[in-house]
Amino acid sequence: MAEAKRIVVDPITRIEGHLRIEVELGEDGTIKDAYSSGTAFRGIELILRGRDPRDVGLFAQRICGVCTYHHYERGIEAVESAFGVRIPPNARLVRNLLWIAQILQDHPTHFYQLHSLDWWDVLSALKADPAKAVEVAHRYHPNPYNASESHYRQVLERLKRFAASGQLGPFANGYWGHPGYRLTPEENLVMASHYLDNLAIQRLAAQMDAILGGKNPHPQSLVVGGVTAVRDALSAQRLGEYRFLLEQVRDFIERAYLPDLRMLAERYKEEALAGYGGGLGNYMSFGALPLDNEDWAYREHYFPRGIVLNRDLSRVYELDPMKIAEEVSHAWYTYSKGDDTPLHPFEGETNPHYTGLNPDHTLQVEGKYSWLKTPRYEGKPMEVGPLARLLVGYASGHQEIREAMDGFVERIGVPFRFWYSTVGRTVARGLNALLVARKADHFLNQLIANVSKGDERFFTPYQPKDGQGFSATEVPRGGLSHWVVIKNGRVENFQAVVPTTWNGSPRDAKGQRGAYEASLIGQPLHDPTKPLEILRTIHSFDPCLACAVHLIDPQGREVAHLKVEV
Repeated sequence: MAEAKRIVVDPITRIEGHLRIEVELGEDGTIKDAYSSGTAFRGIELILRGRDPRDVGLFAQRICGVCTYHHYERGIEAVESAFGVRIPPNARLVRNLLWIAQILQDHPTHFYQLHSLDWWDVLSALKADPAKAVEVAHRYHPNPYNASESHYRQVLERLKRFAASGQLGPFANGYWGHPGYRLTPEENLVMASHYLDNLAIQRLAAQMDAILGGKNPHPQSLVVGGVTAVRDALSAQRLGEYRFLLEQVRDFIERAYLPDLRMLAERYKEEALAGYGGGLGNYMSFGALPLDNEDWAYREHYFPRGIVLNRDLSRVYELDPMKIAEEVSHAWYTYSKGDDTPLHPFEGETNPHYTGLNPDHTLQVEGKYSWLKTPRYEGKPMEVGPLARLLVGYASGHQEIREAMDGFVERIGVPFRFWYSTVGRTVARGLNALLVARKADHFLNQLIANVSKGDERFFTPYQPKDGQGFSATEVPRGGLSHWVVIKNGRVENFQAVVPTTWNGSPRDAKGQRGAYEASLIGQPLHDPTKPLEILRTIHSFDPCLACAVHLIDPQGREVAHLKVEV
């Protein structure tokens, strides 16, 4: 039997951070095996040791430049858990509104600026007829966003100037003309138009975040015990600004983002029904948008928490955070006990141990090959993210999620298994954004009602104490948890188990693949020299390697210089 062909994609572009994917291609052009490697070291856990626990959130939000608020909130809430602090309802509502703003900025921006170019061909759009593009847009919405012949003509002229200059900017180095592209020239022009529109829309969502967060990125309005955005939360004008911006973002999601996803789904439904990119079949959600102020174990969320195994939606397993553990059998770390026995995050260690590459610069896949650890739940790999969030909600009987998912597949005439695919994962992110945008008024109205009654409680006084605590919730890319151990008034241990660590992890000691690796198995490649299908599937998870692998020292000095060979 001929040896499988090894394909290396390094770096994966249009993501946050550094990711390498290696696949083995069989004689039939189908991926037989895959390996995911984070290629930079994360040291944030080491930086936090010995610090005042009240500073954890401010340091933790520097883990990433994308999910800044979510790391900030997890760090704050982990310390609140350790101190036994329960914040007031108003503080919870402000935090929910900040969470919503971050999601509404993240999901459309990921799709249009980072992922959509895997689905639409910018050079094909140059051949489009603007009048026919208007007809296409009306096919997917009765009042499509920014859809007129004059507007599409302006977009077309803008694209032509890019092409004529020979400098395509963000559209350079694409696999244009690849046989894997399925949209018509007019459909490509509609997508190009919304790509450009979202550059303005994502700024509005960032402004929503700044109203209650002080600034964006890296908001500053959270403290252990509550929030400091009291004057903004008490101001009818400021909350009115938030609602005004929300309505504009929601309008774009409803009239552009979701119609584009329907168009994409109709064109690529054969790939979806073939199951390409389906992956593990195990889904985990920590829950998101708390509806009450109960302790985590008893808290009700708008997005339910739980676990679905083997795509069996007839049962949702209760999620126990104490059953999470990270191992390093294939990660460039060691544990002090001298073996790779998995450790719970409260006992977690971050001891780098780089063992290098093969002489031909490929990964040493039989040994250690990634800077990502390998988190498992009761020894099982899990997929996290918008698709997992929706499937857990669907299996939990969440009415709005069920209506959204069932309604979408009914409109395009496909069975439910559509969701178990790269296409399904991509559409799920848009449905998640839609649900969040529509739920936002609920929390905003609650906050307005509370302050209108004279409730001005935004902070709970507390006394610091030693102990351990955690915070776990859903963020744009999936389940994020922070874990802190406090001793003698200082941080003795801190660990962050992030969505990309769950999804992008290397194999465990049992040989079980992580979600990225599993999703690529069985995927055919039209052209191995232009592995568009690999990018499409990996991008559908929205990788954030800055969260999973991070390197800095306390003074911000460069610790290492890395050269990536491509």
